[in-house]
Amino acid sequence: MIHRLTNLFALWTVLGTAWAWFIPEHFLWVVDGRFRPFGQPLVSVMLGLVMLGMGLTLSFDDFKRIAKIPKCVGAGVILQFTIMPLAGIAIAMAFGLEAGVAVGLILVSCCPGGTASNVVAYLANANLALSVTMTMASTLIAVVATPLLTGWLAGKYVEIDQWNLFINMVSIVLLPVVVGVLLNRYFPIATEKISIISPLASVIVIVLIVGGIIANSKVLIEEHFGALMLAVLLLHVFGFGLGYLITKALGFGIDERRTISIEVGMQNSGLGSSLASTPAFAAQFATPMQAALAPVPSAISAVYHVVIGSFLAAIWRRQLAQKAD
Repeated sequence: MIHRLTNLFALWTVLGTAWAWFIPEHFLWVVDGRFRPFGQPLVSVMLGLVMLGMGLTLSFDDFKRIAKIPKCVGAGVILQFTIMPLAGIAIAMAFGLEAGVAVGLILVSCCPGGTASNVVAYLANANLALSVTMTMASTLIAVVATPLLTGWLAGKYVEIDQWNLFINMVSIVLLPVVVGVLLNRYFPIATEKISIISPLASVIVIVLIVGGIIANSKVLIEEHFGALMLAVLLLHVFGFGLGYLITKALGFGIDERRTISIEVGMQNSGLGSSLASTPAFAAQFATPMQAALAPVPSAISAVYHVVIGSFLAAIWRRQLAQKAD
């Protein structure tokens, strides 16, 4: 039952976003600062719990898998941190986006793959082991790559504090994942019980984060609706499309092409939202309005990539069923 509910994450994301749009007050508590556990922004703590849940599902054997399929993992991670960031800056410049939207778009394009991609890979009957391995590898590399790429590409719009971004990546991403892996290693029985519900809990948390940002930024989204929606859509179209076409040109098998397409096209939008929502990141902008716009592309991205990914998964799954017949 829990597994089935988790697989409906695209539906929950769309419904949660619609709920936040029409009744924003139900989600504002996530982002308005009234709750600060451990003195930290609630969004950051919530995402840390998601990354802890990811760590709980990993073991030391998972890291050994990278050595067994280095070509696929290496190609996928390289494409993850080239196609999306370059598409992000190109779209931002082509559309002449305002600083807040442009930086937010670039930030989410420089984020690693998200755990939602593993669900889509499963639904598409793609290479699930490769998907999980790529997500893990890109997440660990992103601790360094995301601050560097964001600082380099978004420097045209604002001066990015790369060191602060790196510290946030360590605290929000690296530490929770490491703790989760260690808990899985030394407390396997307890971890096994928790990991049954952690994927669904992660889906709920991501929907709350996205809903909170949508609720808090509704007026700004309405003002920039056309360019914002099209820019984020194109970002993911490039990710899914080029991820598939380039790996096809490299001679990868169809399962690997589909898996890498999904991994490249689906970013960790929750991470982008969390990083853009921190006070230190917001302080880099010239005006509060621009700072408020920065998390919005990540929130829109969360909706787009699960819808596009689920749509592709349905098509690919149907093609496999037809071949089997």
